[in-house]
Amino acid sequence: METKSVSATSAHSGHRARLRARLEREPLAVADYEVLEMLLGYGLPRRDTKPLAKELLARFGSLRGVLDARPGELEQTSGFGAGLQAFWRLLREVLARYEESPVRQRETLASPEAVARMARNRLAGCSHEECWLALVDTRNRLIAWERLSRGGVADVPLQPRDVLEVALIRKASGIILVHNHPGGSLEPSRSDMALTEELQRLAPCMGLRFLDHVIVTEGACYSITQCKSI
Repeated sequence: METKSVSATSAHSGHRARLRARLEREPLAVADYEVLEMLLGYGLPRRDTKPLAKELLARFGSLRGVLDARPGELEQTSGFGAGLQAFWRLLREVLARYEESPVRQRETLASPEAVARMARNRLAGCSHEECWLALVDTRNRLIAWERLSRGGVADVPLQPRDVLEVALIRKASGIILVHNHPGGSLEPSRSDMALTEELQRLAPCMGLRFLDHVIVTEGACYSITQCKSI
């Protein structure tokens, strides 16, 4: 039994080494399931991860679908246990922080699309609503990106003062509010519209610019101020 196990491990190692070599020579020649197979191999180093990679792609449709899948959905796939969940959380955090890197670089957030890209990696796949706040200076350079609140599946408790208070403490010039809809609908709720209207009215009184309120789903984003998908 031990010989068989060592032999199987050796075969997996050789297969993965060949995949890595192909990836180095010609990345686009490596299929999606093979990329996912290699990635899963870091979480399950002693297992053949090809069947799991193919099953995940069949279930979620694409690499993006797998990366954006919620923890509960991943757990329903046989072989995706606690060890891989921890690895996946780390991977998602790396991707989210990569998109949030403008905070460190003081890059300009010139459009709702730029905010949406950053927010999607943070909130896609989240099973509950969360509200995040992007704060910019007078040149629209990002100075803060932080979570304001989190709620249930269909709501997040938030008042205008929660937003404005943070902006004033951070000495921000502009405000971009972001929250997700776990159900997948881009349609703003009545409370979304009421909060947006209140912030549009109150922000100028405090010397602040209210720039946008962006709704994020797993596959798209919607700008309430521009009334369009982005």
